[in-house]
Amino acid sequence: MTDAPGTDVWKENTSAFDRVRSIAVTLLQSRTADWIAEEALVAGNTARDHLQRLVDMNVLQTVSGEQATLYQPDPLYTRMRALRDLLDDRDRDDLIQLRADLQEQIESWQHEYDVDSPDRLRELAAQVETSTKTREVRQVASDWEIVRYRLRLIEDAIEHYSDYSGTAPAPA
Repeated sequence: MTDAPGTDVWKENTSAFDRVRSIAVTLLQSRTADWIAEEALVAGNTARDHLQRLVDMNVLQTVSGEQATLYQPDPLYTRMRALRDLLDDRDRDDLIQLRADLQEQIESWQHEYDVDSPDRLRELAAQVETSTKTREVRQVASDWEIVRYRLRLIEDAIEHYSDYSGTAPAPA
């Protein structure tokens, strides 16, 4: 990654800890300290020290790999961060509207593909005639999973809005 545009500016303007954290919290699969070190433009030992600190802070988890310890974002930390992001920019009414929008998207996919879940949609992907359609249906199934996860987050934010935002409960 050292040859990528902007790496010198990133190194000059960001601490080693922040670079390690920014790489580690966005991982989609578990990675070794050396892989994270290379991406964060730090030495392996520096990465390991910072990764351990992030594990101690419950930002990351470790997983035993075949040859090395692997690091991945802690799912609870990730969920709470996503909830905070939702609540920072929206009030309860905005969350309810967002919930309706996501429900509408799911209902649209259910109607368009005549299935009730992303798993059923993946089954359908195995039966379509063209590779283009297979890719399209698989992408919709993946998008559906993301929307479903986001919908659960929003429902949690709505249900616990007063606790999470520090406001008085909505009138019944």
